[in-house]
Amino acid sequence: MKTAIVVLADGFEEIEAVTPVDLLRRAGVRVIVAGLSGTTAVSSRGLSIGCDTVLGEVPTDWDAFILPGGLPGAQNLADSPLVKQCLDDSVKRGVWIGAICAAPAYVLGSQGFLEGRTYTGYPGTEERVPKGRYLTDPVVVDGCFVTSRGVGTAAAFGLKLVELLVGAPKSAEVARNALLG
Repeated sequence: MKTAIVVLADGFEEIEAVTPVDLLRRAGVRVIVAGLSGTTAVSSRGLSIGCDTVLGEVPTDWDAFILPGGLPGAQNLADSPLVKQCLDDSVKRGVWIGAICAAPAYVLGSQGFLEGRTYTGYPGTEERVPKGRYLTDPVVVDGCFVTSRGVGTAAAFGLKLVELLVGAPKSAEVARNALLG
C-alpha cells in the first residue's frame, strides 16, 4: 500500500489539506496526517484538526510528502528544519513531493527545490522563485514535484496525486465517485 504524509502547520489552508487527504484515502492510499508542532493543528481560519501523529514520528518509507498552503502555515513549514530534512530525503529517494498555493514558493522555492523547474502556485507568489518557471496551469508536474494553485484546484491536485501514486484508472474512478469528473 502506498503511503502519503500530509504535514499540517498552524495556519494551514483547510481545503488544500483536507481535499487531498480525502481523495487519497478514497483511492486506498494510506495517508498519515502529521502535525508540525503537535497532534492538533489550527488552520488559518481557526479550525482545529486532529493529526494522526507529529512529523518527527512518521515512518520514513513514504511514497509522497505533501504540503498544504495557507499563511502563515506555509511560512511555518518553510521555517522548519525537520520539513527541510524530509524534503531532502524525499528528493534523494525520488518520491513525490506535493505542494499547493503558497507552499510551492514559500517552502520549495525558498529552499531552492524549484530552481530551473516549472511549477505553479498562488498568483503573486512566483516573485519568490525567480529561478523557476511559473505556469498558470491548475497542476504542474516537474520531476518528483507536483504543484498546484490553491483552494479552487485542490481537487485536481488530489486527483493528480492519486494518479501518480496508484494510477490513472483509480484517479478516474475516484473522480467519478466524488462527482468531480
